[in-house]
Amino acid sequence: QVQLVESGGGLVQPGGSLRLSCVGSGITLRLYAVGWYRQAPGKQRELVASITSGGGSTNYADSVKGRFTISRDNARNTVYLQMNRTNPEDTAVYYCNAKKTWQDYWGQGTQVTVSS
Repeated sequence: QVQLVESGGGLVQPGGSLRLSCVGSGITLRLYAVGWYRQAPGKQRELVASITSGGGSTNYADSVKGRFTISRDNARNTVYLQMNRTNPEDTAVYYCNAKKTWQDYWGQGTQVTVSS
């Protein structure tokens, strides 16, 4: 059974940092393109950052460029999202997604709240 488990969310002050983790079980994450998405209350889910299966290419939403970094640790079967210089607009549930051809898996999400 494939599972993606996100962790690392929580409450952070504006300007602070968090590192989200997405750990795969029953799946070899390095073989999948992985994306971090977020969904704020009343808004559609949006792609925040993605990384190719080889890890050689990353993409970011304009709203997080220069602040967030997506990376892989293949030995730990984990994909990270480092969030720096956060602001209240980053408040959302963050989801991890892994895709390969017709295979498409989601985690349960982790809440990030940016507030003073």
